[in-house]
Amino acid sequence: MTALWTAAEAEAATGAAPSGGWRASGVSIDSRTVEPGDLFIALAGPNHDGHDHVATAFAKGAAAAMVARDASGGPLLLVADTLDGLTRLGAASRARSRAKIVAVTGSVGKTGTKEALRAALGACGAVSASAGSFNNHWGVPLSLARMGRAVEYGVFELGMNHPGEISVLTRLVRPHVAVITTIAPAHLGYFRSVARIADAKAEIFEGLEPGGTAILNRDNRYFTRLAARAGPNIVSFGAHRAADARLIGYRPDGAVEADILGTRVAYRLGPAGRHWAVNSLAVLAAVKALGAPLEPAAAALAAFEAPPGRGRRHELDWRGGRISLIDESYNASPAAMRAALDVLGAAEPAPGGRRVAVLGDMLELGGHAARLHRALAESLESARVDRAFLVGTEMASLHKALPASMRGGLWPSADAAMPSIIDFLRPGDVVTVKGSHAGRIDRVVERLRAQAASGGA
Repeated sequence: MTALWTAAEAEAATGAAPSGGWRASGVSIDSRTVEPGDLFIALAGPNHDGHDHVATAFAKGAAAAMVARDASGGPLLLVADTLDGLTRLGAASRARSRAKIVAVTGSVGKTGTKEALRAALGACGAVSASAGSFNNHWGVPLSLARMGRAVEYGVFELGMNHPGEISVLTRLVRPHVAVITTIAPAHLGYFRSVARIADAKAEIFEGLEPGGTAILNRDNRYFTRLAARAGPNIVSFGAHRAADARLIGYRPDGAVEADILGTRVAYRLGPAGRHWAVNSLAVLAAVKALGAPLEPAAAALAAFEAPPGRGRRHELDWRGGRISLIDESYNASPAAMRAALDVLGAAEPAPGGRRVAVLGDMLELGGHAARLHRALAESLESARVDRAFLVGTEMASLHKALPASMRGGLWPSADAAMPSIIDFLRPGDVVTVKGSHAGRIDRVVERLRAQAASGGA
C-alpha cells in the first residue's frame, strides 16, 4: 500500500532534519485515537500538550511523531513549532494533489453541506472530506494532511468567528469551487453587523483557484454583496426565480425537484427540512461545477443521513410506545433555530402526541442576544409547538415572551431540566433539542436515549 507520507516527504514539507526511514499511513493529533502507522503530531494547546503523550502514541503503533522538543519511543520529526509543521504538511498535500477541491463556509449549514458533498461526490469517485467540524486553524491543515494521493475530490469546511480567519484557511485549501451556504446572525458578539459577517465569509474567494466557481445563495439578502467579491464565475442557488440551481418543489418526505443549471432533476433527501433541500442545490451545483456526473450524485443524497447533532432523528421506545427525537444539539444561531423549528412544525406527532421543543442558549450574539432570543417566540408559535422547555440564562428573554400555555419551564442547566422533561413526555411526542454547543444541551439527547435504552422510560 502506498504510504500517505514518507519520512523524506514530511521532512521536505516541514524543513525538519532527517528522521529515519519511516512511512506513515495516517496523521493524528490525538494520542487516544492513534492508529498503527500514524504520524502523531504533538500540538501544544492551552489545556493540553501533545508532547506529554508521545510515548502513548508510540505504544499504540505510531510510525513517527512530529515534535518541537526531544522525546523518546520512536522516530522524531523535529520542527520549531508543531502547528506550523502541520500547516506546512497540509500545504504540501494540497500542492501534490490532483483532486478537484471544494470549500464550504456560511453562517449555518456548513457541516451538513460538507457531508452532503462527501456523499454526492463519493458516488462519482474517491473523495476526502474534513472530519466532523475540523474547520479551524488546526482542523483544516489536518484534513489536508490526511488527503490521500489518489483522491479525486476534496471537500473542506472553513469556519471563523473573527475577521481574517477564513482568508488564511482558503489560501491553504485553494479551492476550485467555493460555497457560501447563507449569511445570518451568528458570532455577532465579534462583529458590528451581519454585513460584516458577510464580508468575513467572502474571504473564501481570496483562495479560489484561477477560473474557479463561487456558489452563492440567491435567496439571501447579502447575495449582491457577496457577488461583488466573488469574481466572474458565479452560480446561484435557491428558490429565487433567477437562481441557476433552482428549487422547483419540495415535500416533507424529502422529495425534491430542481433545475440544476438547465438540467431538470428529481431526487430524494435523507434529512427532512426545506433548508436541507435548499443546501442540496448548492451541493449539486458544486458537483456540476467540478465536472462530476449529476445523476449519481443526486441519487446518493437519498442515503445521506444528517450528521449527529444536526437534525439526526431517533425513534425511542417510551412508556409502551415511541417518541421521535430530532437531535439538533450541536450548535445554534437564530437562523438555525428557525430552520429546526420549521422541521418540528412540519412533523406529524402520532395520535395523542405533541410537538415539544427543548432549547438552549444561542451564544456569541453580544448585545443582540435578548432581542434574538425573544424573537424565537414567533417561530415556536408558527411551528405549533405545544410545550417549550428552556435551558440557560439567555433563554429567560424567550421564556417571558411565550404564552403561559407553552411554557414548560426555565432551568440553568440541561441536567436540572431533565426530570421535568422526562416526566412530561409521552408516546407519540416529537421532540426537537437545539442549543449552542457550549451550553451542553446535548446532555438532553444523551439522557433521553439512555432512559429509553434502559427501559426506564
